[in-house]
This record gives sequence, C-alpha cells and structure tokens, in this order.
Amino acid sequence: MLRGIRKASSNWLGKAVMTVAMGALIVSFGIWGIADIFRGFGQSVLAKVGHTEISVNEFRQVYTDRLQQIGRQFGRPLTADQARALGFDRQVLQQVLAEAALDGEARQLGLGQSDAETMRTIFTDPNFKGVGGSFDAQRFQAIIRQLGYTEPRYIADQRRVSLRHQLTSTLVAGLEPSKTLLEAISRFQNEERSIEYVRLAAAQAGTIDPPSPETLAGYFDEHKGQFRAPEYRKIAFVVITPEEVGKWSDVSDEDAKKVFEQHKDRFGTPEKRQVSQIVFPTMDDALSARSQIASGTSFEDLAKQHNLSVVDLGLVGKSGVLDTAIADAAFSLPAGEVSQPVQGEFGAALVKIGTIQPAIEPDYASIAIDLKREVAIERGRAQVATLRDKMEDERGGGASVIEAAQKLGLAAVTIEAVDRSGAMPNGQPAPNIPPGLNVVSQAFNSDVGVDNDPIPYKGGYVWYDVLGITPPHDRTLDEVKAQVETRWREDQINDRLRTKATEMVQKLEQGGKLADEAASLGLQVATATGLKRDATSAGVPAGVIKAAFRTASDGVGQTPGPDGSEWFVFRLTGITVPPVDLASDDIKKLKETLKRGLSEEQISQYVTTLEKDIGTSINEDAVAQVTGANNN
Repeated sequence: MLRGIRKASSNWLGKAVMTVAMGALIVSFGIWGIADIFRGFGQSVLAKVGHTEISVNEFRQVYTDRLQQIGRQFGRPLTADQARALGFDRQVLQQVLAEAALDGEARQLGLGQSDAETMRTIFTDPNFKGVGGSFDAQRFQAIIRQLGYTEPRYIADQRRVSLRHQLTSTLVAGLEPSKTLLEAISRFQNEERSIEYVRLAAAQAGTIDPPSPETLAGYFDEHKGQFRAPEYRKIAFVVITPEEVGKWSDVSDEDAKKVFEQHKDRFGTPEKRQVSQIVFPTMDDALSARSQIASGTSFEDLAKQHNLSVVDLGLVGKSGVLDTAIADAAFSLPAGEVSQPVQGEFGAALVKIGTIQPAIEPDYASIAIDLKREVAIERGRAQVATLRDKMEDERGGGASVIEAAQKLGLAAVTIEAVDRSGAMPNGQPAPNIPPGLNVVSQAFNSDVGVDNDPIPYKGGYVWYDVLGITPPHDRTLDEVKAQVETRWREDQINDRLRTKATEMVQKLEQGGKLADEAASLGLQVATATGLKRDATSAGVPAGVIKAAFRTASDGVGQTPGPDGSEWFVFRLTGITVPPVDLASDDIKKLKETLKRGLSEEQISQYVTTLEKDIGTSINEDAVAQVTGANNN
C-alpha cells in the first residue's frame, strides 16, 4: 500500500489526487475520531470464557505457533487462505476456548501441582528420552524450540496441561466399551473372504480399428470439456535467500578457523555425566538423608525410605541440566559420588554421579566445509537485508522484477506459461521453482501490473510479477488430436471389457463355471484367500476387495480395475469369521482405541456444557484480524 502511494505521488496529477484523498481522511478523523475509523480492530480482548479473558496477542501467538507446526507437517507453510479453507482457524479457536474453560474450572476447584511434579512429568516424557532411554536435555531443547516454545513457557504450559488432565481424568474414569461392541467391531474387522477371479485386460477387448475422422470429431464434440486448456500465467520471480546469496567457496580457511576457535565447544562433544537426583521438601530433610549416605545407605534405598523418587536426568552435558545449581554440583563431583545438599530451583536435592564421558575435542578439517557453509549463510543474511532494501527501492521506483534483478546483478526466473498445478502446456512441471516455494499459487491470486508484496522464503524473500494471463479456452481438434484419439481408444477398450464382464457374470449366475469362461478367453483363474476389509493384498486391487465384501455368499460380481483399462470378474468362495478372543492383544488395542474415543466424546460434551454454563463470548472482528479473514 505504501509503495502504491509513493508510485501514485510520483507525478503532478498523482500528487493532486493524493492531496485531495489525504485531506478527506484528515477531515474524517476530525469529525468521527480515529477510534471509529478502526472500530473492531486493536481491541485487546478476543474472547471471554467465564472470568477468563483471551487477549488478541495471546490468541495470535497460539494461532501462529500451531500454523507453523502444521506447516512443518505439510512440508511447506500454509497461507491464511489455505488455513481457513481447511477450517484450521476455527479448530484452533475452539481448542483455545476449551483450554480456557478447563483452566478456569481448575482454578475454581483449587487444583494445583508442585514444581517438582511438573519437572518429573517432563523428565519422564518419552518424547524427550535419548538413545539410552533417559531424559536427554539436548533433545528436550531441540523439540520445544522446534515447537516454538521457550523453556519457561513450556514448563508453564505443561503445568496447565497436567491440571486439565486432573480435571478431565475424573470425568472418564471407569469408561469402558461394552463386550457386545468389542465383539461386533472385531467380527467386522477380522472377517475374511476368499475369491476366485479373472482379469480382463486390453488383449481381451480385441482389435480396435482407428476411428474415422467423423467418429473422432463426434467424440471430440461430446467430450470437448475434457480437452479444454486451463488458465495459464506467465510469471517472473527472483529469489534472495542466505543460501542463494552466500557462497561457501568464497569463505577462506582463515575466516572459518576464526569461527572455529571462537566456538570450539559447539563443534566438539562436551563432557557428559550420568546424573540422578532426589529432591527433598526441606534442607533439613536433605541434610539428614546425606548423613545416611555416609553411613552406607544406597541412593535408591534412601529415596524409598523417604517415599521419594530418583529422577534420572540421563547422560547429559552441563548445559543440558535445567537447574544451574544442580549442574554446578554435578560437574564438580567424581564418578560414583553423592553431593552434599544443593538448594535447587525446586527444592533441596542430593545429586549422584554415575558414568563420566570425557569431552571430545573437535577437528577443524572434518567440519571445514560445513563450517564454511555456516559462515556463508550468516554473511548471506546480512546481504539479504541489504538486497531486500535495494529491491524494494527499485520496485518502489516502478521497476519490474526483471528490471530490478538485472540492475542488482540477480538472476530472475521467467516461466512462459504455467497452470495452477504448476504444470506447463506440455504437462511437465515448471522448472526452476525451488522446493516449498508457493509462487505459482500466489501468482494466481494476483494480476498483471499488480505490485505484489514479497513472499518470505527460507530466511529471505521472493519477488514476483504476473507478466501475462492466457484465459482458459476450448482447444481445436487439430491441437489435441493425438490426445483425443488416445482417450477414444481407452473408452472403446473399457466399454468392450465392461460388456464382456457383464456377459461372464450373467453366465456364471446361470450356473456356468469361471474356469470355463476364463479358458474361452485364454485366461487363467487366480485365487485370493484371507482378504479383509480395508486391507491390501498383493495382486488384488482394493476395488475388487471392496466389491467382494458387498457380495453375498457364493455370489459373483464385476468391478473395474484401478487404471480404467481392465475389469475383474470374481466369485466369492468363502466367508470366515474368526472367534473373538477378548484376551488377545488386538482386542486390547481395540479396547484402548474405543476407550479413547469415548473419553474424547465425554470430555467434549463436558467442555461444551461448561462453556455454556459459565458464558462464552467471541470478538469475531478480532478473530478475523488475527486469521487474516478481513483481508479478503
């Protein structure tokens, strides 16, 4: 918008128009006040659940975090429009409201959890366990950082999650799926069927003579929409990222070695220690316990005597121990030693040291190339910022993407024609589009002559222009004659095979044998046993399996193959329903799945009732502001 104003003001006519426009805005401020101009925006409260208020910033942080998480799962970032199309905005809103309702109810009931118990929950979380099965602090930091959390925020969030669990666990205690339900679902899932079948392929369709010009023209007229050309766009774009700008080959060994010496500890393997601890309620309790250690009581027996747990932090480096006081004590002791009482963040603790893994000094030669790449990318980040400003200046001055790129010595990519799917007119994917860059979809949301905002991409930016639009249009027969003839031939084969399959089924229903019908066509009868619903089987298409489960005992049927150029004719030869063993592992897994579903439904109903009882209100304008719905 600002760039547009600057361009509009670059000549005398534009200046005159902008003067009138800005004057009108100033008058409107004077009459109505600024607050009315922005009514519905900038309000701090997005929703209220009972006495709990959810601020706009709070929801924005949650929404952004979860949008990034889902983007990482998809392998590419989601736009605001895509997120809303998937209903993601409403899902996050409902989840935030539900969490606020449960948090408020937990406070109302006076539920609480100690710091020590919160840390124990984190330490025992299997997601944070390393190869040895113990808590891995580096893995912990990496995972929460990937999820967009700081350590204090994650700990606070886990405390709230635990309190919600305390509340909801009482609602679902004792919920069990009935024996009748388990048996019915087990029989449905484990029913097995056997079939004999034949596959009719193109060879069984016989000779297909080439179509006459009149036949081909008539077919084309009837199916013209299938050969219609989609909308194509000509686009140009330039990518400026740290990887594109920074070249590792330009980094000297001297520069790389300086970084190596400054951050040597980061490239090597620091000393690691097997650390475990017992946290006591008071310092006096810890002092008393330490005296028992001196008298010969083992660390594990000591914990049992005091009804406490030994928390195993695993084999960790000093930076991986969250409590700095504990870390200092742990890395000042010899192997096998128990510390004197240490006043940590969560109580007085005794720390025991097991195995000590010495530090490994890094070798520059082994990491030289990776280090140079890192240095180059870091330099590239600074260059990206400079080039971004220059690019924006050029664009603000009216230069196209190609013109700006040429002036700045950058390589612009031009794609002559691409459809919404990223394909060119020849059906091949458009080249030179970096992985994960959604420049094509962005271009189809723009227009020729529009000054588009740059797309954030891999720490940099992508500028693009739409240079031309070729509207969708009907093709002539001459343009797509080969495609039309291929499609006509495929339809002829399919029609003949369907007719043959229908004839075979009619003969089988009248008492014929599948082997005899197959032999008349030069085919062999195949068999398949142990087929299950929604399960795959080698050589048997999923469509055949589904058709078999729709067929009565000893019945016959037909169904097309997955590629449209084959048909299958089959006879159902057996149905087996295995007995239900309620003690089997499969039934136990099924029971857990059903129990989880029943629990989720129970909790959902509870939260809905809770929100209704305590009152819930939503500022839809604020929601639209955060999710981008008001940008349309």
